[in-house]
Amino acid sequence: MKYFFLGVFTTLAALVVGGFAYLRLGWAEVRGDLPPSQLESYLMTKTVPASVRRRAPDSESTAASLYPPVPQLPKVGTEYSEAQIFWIAKHGVRRTGMFANGKWDSDKKLWTVAAYVQRIKSLPPHVQQELAKKPSTTQ
Repeated sequence: MKYFFLGVFTTLAALVVGGFAYLRLGWAEVRGDLPPSQLESYLMTKTVPASVRRRAPDSESTAASLYPPVPQLPKVGTEYSEAQIFWIAKHGVRRTGMFANGKWDSDKKLWTVAAYVQRIKSLPPHVQQELAKKPSTTQ
């Protein structure tokens, strides 16, 4: 009986460690331009309605409840490399609202966006001033 419980404990520990490694090592598919797996679709159809039923009465305003929160790139910058920003812009990130732009934007345009986002905290003062100007409503 002792070995049975040891086997159960070892199996559960291996599943937990394996699942953690799967997620932390980046093997989980997050691309927004690919359909979700059957397991992901099944889990989302079961968990989303239950979560909404449980939390909807207590929800705050829509803007305050966005998760992940909208990044404040001009203030904090980003830790991603230019190549990583390009990949995110091209493929999106599933279930975050970051859709895949690679289907209608050229790679050249996406690389330009990636370069801008990477350098957003170190833009020259005259560029920052131009970006801070409010656009005129008359043309």
